[in-house]
Amino acid sequence: MEEIKRIDTVVQYNNYVGVETLHPLVSVVDLDKVDNIHRFKQYMNLYAIFLKDNNCGAMNYGGQPYDYDDGTLVFVAPGQVYGVDSDGEIKPSGYALVFHPDLIKGTQLGKNIKGYTFFSYDVHEALHISKKERKTMIECLDKISEEIDQNIDKHSKTLVVSYVELLLNYCVRFYDRQFITRSHSNKDVLVRFEKLLDEYFGTDHAQNLGLPKVSWCAEQLFLSPNYFGDLVKKETGNTALDYIQNKVITEAKAKMLGSTKTINEVASELGFKYPQHFTRLFKLKVGVPPNDFRHLN
Repeated sequence: MEEIKRIDTVVQYNNYVGVETLHPLVSVVDLDKVDNIHRFKQYMNLYAIFLKDNNCGAMNYGGQPYDYDDGTLVFVAPGQVYGVDSDGEIKPSGYALVFHPDLIKGTQLGKNIKGYTFFSYDVHEALHISKKERKTMIECLDKISEEIDQNIDKHSKTLVVSYVELLLNYCVRFYDRQFITRSHSNKDVLVRFEKLLDEYFGTDHAQNLGLPKVSWCAEQLFLSPNYFGDLVKKETGNTALDYIQNKVITEAKAKMLGSTKTINEVASELGFKYPQHFTRLFKLKVGVPPNDFRHLN
């Protein structure tokens, strides 16, 4: 079994790539200055953002070219494993920003970091950026580097964290752009999502397995839960959970108006363990309880 190296501190990461540590909690690494590396896997207890230079031609997604190939951003959160899968040596190119969770502890960014959902995206959901976007990223990294090069004082943390937050907010903007440029492929995901739910409720899956979870749907569509949720939200305006619940209500209405089944039977067929949970959701979505809806119609 391949050994997984544990990286708990910025110093450990800097030592691994062979660069000097200028700040114990944050580092910007020019990967072009790093020696060739071999295949490895690392368990990271740090936040990391890798800006990789692309030298492999135009990218493809869903069988069609799209986006930009001037750089790729990959995000790693504490507790994740990342690595390079290569049989020989490779020459890294680009930049790495790594920072310890303690850097943002007690700051507004620390409170909001979970809102940057792309830290939990899969590698194939990475952010592909244009020359202009890449320039913006490097400008942010340069600002962080300049501040790290200064003598640490009472302003250092505030300024570094503000530049990191600025970089992350640009990433949010660029991901929004990427969702737009992938609109055709995203709509294909929604079609497959709808078909998946049709098949789920058209069989006995709901009765045997319960209501479909967002994570299960994402897995069936070969997407990470966070990326899938963000995609559905941006394409429909609803969360993936809302989408599933709306589908449940549509199925419930059809069952109640097209048969003489009791409300408890309908709830059971839709995957509810407790009928009162079904009644509560139905009233929340429709405005009236299931029995009232049936009588009114």
